[in-house]
Amino acid sequence: MKRLLLLFAITFLGACGDSENAPLRHAHELRVLTHEGPTTHMADDGLGTAGFEHDLAQMFAEEAGIPLRLIVASDEADVRRRLQQDEAHLAAAWLTPDDDGSLRASRPYAESVSILVTHEASLPISDIASLNGKTVHVLADSRQAVILRELKATLPKLTVREDTSASALDLLEAVAGRRYAAVLVDRAAYDIAANFYPELIGDLELGSERPISWLFAPGTDAKLIAKVDAFLARITEDGTLDRLKDRYFGHVERLDQKDIQHFIESIRSVLPEYRGLFQEAQARSGIDWRLLAALAYQESQWNPLATSPTGVRGMMMLTTDTADRLRVSNRLNARQSIFAGARYLAELRDALPRSIREPDRLWLAIAAYNLGAGHLNGARSLAPGMNADPDSWYEMKKVLPQLSRPEIYRRLKSGKARGGEAVILVENVRIYADILARHERPSRSLDMPEAELDSDGPTLRVP
Repeated sequence: MKRLLLLFAITFLGACGDSENAPLRHAHELRVLTHEGPTTHMADDGLGTAGFEHDLAQMFAEEAGIPLRLIVASDEADVRRRLQQDEAHLAAAWLTPDDDGSLRASRPYAESVSILVTHEASLPISDIASLNGKTVHVLADSRQAVILRELKATLPKLTVREDTSASALDLLEAVAGRRYAAVLVDRAAYDIAANFYPELIGDLELGSERPISWLFAPGTDAKLIAKVDAFLARITEDGTLDRLKDRYFGHVERLDQKDIQHFIESIRSVLPEYRGLFQEAQARSGIDWRLLAALAYQESQWNPLATSPTGVRGMMMLTTDTADRLRVSNRLNARQSIFAGARYLAELRDALPRSIREPDRLWLAIAAYNLGAGHLNGARSLAPGMNADPDSWYEMKKVLPQLSRPEIYRRLKSGKARGGEAVILVENVRIYADILARHERPSRSLDMPEAELDSDGPTLRVP
């Protein structure tokens, strides 16, 4: 079997031994360059790795039947440099194709543009001419740095500060903290950070919208490029790409008209099959069935067969460990998944200190559903030192994203976590629950007494 896999891999990655320009080694694995960032790849000590580009590369490798080896570079410039040196077959790092065509690119799977971001309390910069005399920070050697260098030709008083160590989120946090007056970042990074730092303002786009593609090492076999393009075309056509984007960027397009229409149509066409299960789960857990349905939609779009690249599965996207502890024999069984997910959320809620009032108690429990109780408790222990109330969801939304910062998570027994992702999940669930409350009646005819349904603890009151 290993020999067959190796022969398949060598055939599939033909450039590995035949190309004079790119003598790539290790044909038995797909070597992919990326870098850490909100649109690419994030490592987690307890939960492994995840991220849009990470998951996309993992999906391609699994479809090709070749193990993935992810190589994490320091930044965008390092990715391109190492790809030119043939250290990997391709780069999946939210990149735009090179203007000189030195690195071949896949078909685009997204588009993005650079945006100038300032603090809401500062004077707005509404046009390019207003940049003259201003200082703008940018990631070193990024495409945003290239844009600013070109602008200096016409704006001689523009000062460009290229940061060699920060990520895009670091730059945006510096603006939120008033340490930087302005930064230029990728629009996707700003849209993500705007959920963590609402004081950010991004109104001025610089440069044109550019395609986002995978880039290939010089001399890469055309067969590999064709395989990648066919994969991207298929997942675009069947909706897989949209689902992956929704997982990581669903908050970016926070329920525009198309999203609302899709959700409402799902309420009419999909939810009726599972409404009774969610209502029974409410009777078992004391949590409003519409909140449980909102969480399930965020996790799987009410697809009982959903499976993520990280291994969570089913309607409520349970991990193997959680399913085993809750005695779930089949995570793809909608009834088992919904009941177990509701029980797990109730356990997380009930384990929180009684000092936390509703609805904050439930929002924090949902964050723990995504992160794990240990990571949430670690974040709550940090809150007082950040002048934040650990019992307040509003305050904790500012603390949770800090769990990905080395100087923060190294102080915690629970380690690193994707706290920003938990914030996004909770906020999306809240919106879905509000919409459901306007279309679906509360359930009060089940086993739980009405008085208990109205008590201060278990239920979500949705007007």
